Amino acid sequence: MNKIILAAPRGFCAGVAYAIEVVDLALKIHGAPIYVRHAIVHNEWVVRSFEERGVIFVEDIADIPNGSVVVYSAHGVSPAVRQESRERNLTIIDATCPLVTKVHNEAKHFALKDYFMIYIGHEGHVEAEGTMGEAPDRMVLVETPEDAEALEIPHYDKLAVLTQTTLSVEEVRATMAVLERRFPHLHKPPKEDICYATTNRQGAIREMAKLCDLVLVVGSTTSSNSNRLREVAESLGCEAHLLMSPEEIEPHWKTDYPVVGISSGASTPEQLVEDVIGALLEGQSQVPVEVLETVREDVTFKPSRDLIQLAMANS
Repeated sequence: MNKIILAAPRGFCAGVAYAIEVVDLALKIHGAPIYVRHAIVHNEWVVRSFEERGVIFVEDIADIPNGSVVVYSAHGVSPAVRQESRERNLTIIDATCPLVTKVHNEAKHFALKDYFMIYIGHEGHVEAEGTMGEAPDRMVLVETPEDAEALEIPHYDKLAVLTQTTLSVEEVRATMAVLERRFPHLHKPPKEDICYATTNRQGAIREMAKLCDLVLVVGSTTSSNSNRLREVAESLGCEAHLLMSPEEIEPHWKTDYPVVGISSGASTPEQLVEDVIGALLEGQSQVPVEVLETVREDVTFKPSRDLIQLAMANS
């Protein structure tokens, strides 16, 4: 190994940082235990660190005792989940990423105006389930251009398209091209749904993959955006692997690949990236680590003033 190239931007996006801060504030206000519906973000390291502080993660609201505190994860929830939470008299704290909320609001807007909607997303992903729950009777999911080609929908005068925020830009572009050809009157939101962080990280991977013999993406196998980063690198002909910890490093990666690129998913703590770099450099001498910055991010999301003030009062 002659060189390591580190992608920038990488790692935590504003929505993930926001969700983690909200859970932290909820713990300060209410103390343990509090419940989080689904993994707060798709990273086992983050989830474990909160579990050690008394956070209990559940997939079903029915598993939360009546009257408890529940935090909705960054991926958002459907109206049905919100209704069930109210019926169980839960104290609700919402950590949904504002960019996911934007797509929910678009779904509500289109439903009120009697649109039928096509949702480009991954079957079973919690974000997709939450958004489609806004209008389950007038929304259908497609995953691939092949799905879009085969799609049959009931007749509607008005048709709109929405997108999961963590998809591959190229993947959506190909699917969208099919939909636009088949449904020329398709209405799109004024601003695309794929979030800025997903787009930026994929852009950084594209530039980095051109310079590397191997790309390592630090992130969870359950993280949609991390998987997309690996796929983007592979699509450019570069060998790429997704890993969560230094223990997953193959010994021959250090010897068989002159230039190794490293990036991380939007829910990956920087500490994990540093651990992987440290393990790669172990036993190596004079291997430079260069940062390839393709864009500078300055987006932040702040929890509500009420939540911050309550936490300060309890600290």
